[in-house]
Amino acid sequence: MAALQDLRDRPFELLIELERRGYAATASPGASHSGVEPWVGVAVKLSGETYLVAREEVREVLPSPSPLTRIPGAPRWIRGIAAVRGQILPVIDLRDFLGGGPTPEARTLRVVVAMHREVPAALLVDAVLGFRRFNDADFSVEVPATTLSTARYLAGSFMHSGHSSPVFSLRKLLDDPLFVTGAA
Repeated sequence: MAALQDLRDRPFELLIELERRGYAATASPGASHSGVEPWVGVAVKLSGETYLVAREEVREVLPSPSPLTRIPGAPRWIRGIAAVRGQILPVIDLRDFLGGGPTPEARTLRVVVAMHREVPAALLVDAVLGFRRFNDADFSVEVPATTLSTARYLAGSFMHSGHSSPVFSLRKLLDDPLFVTGAA
């Protein structure tokens, strides 16, 4: 168990540890634990829709970096590059890449830094809503219709309170040649 003070310079890991402690503190003492970990994802907003991204595909979540250095001749959905913790990352307007038009400036804008060894990417989203937990029984391979062109990047959905939330796979996105050649 990590000390919270040791994690103060790593906000994403700090949030994970706080979530773990909160979950442990609210678990019923007499409840049987099956040993199966729930699926945990980060809920993000794009064009008014909520998508889930697997926690293990996200390195960190940051405020929108500024300033961005524009890349001449790059597609419009590549907003520019930014230095994030000493690493140069392309900042991708995910909404624009998926056909929803440029993401408007707002104070809720966040950048989701993808956890990928070969393709560094910081993905601009409308907002990050926090962690969401689901049991395996809540998963479906069926995906709901979305307003954005996301079908090739969806990996199923989770049902909660009668609402289906699609799982957006950053791995599928980062392995897509269309994305990689534009972001390279």
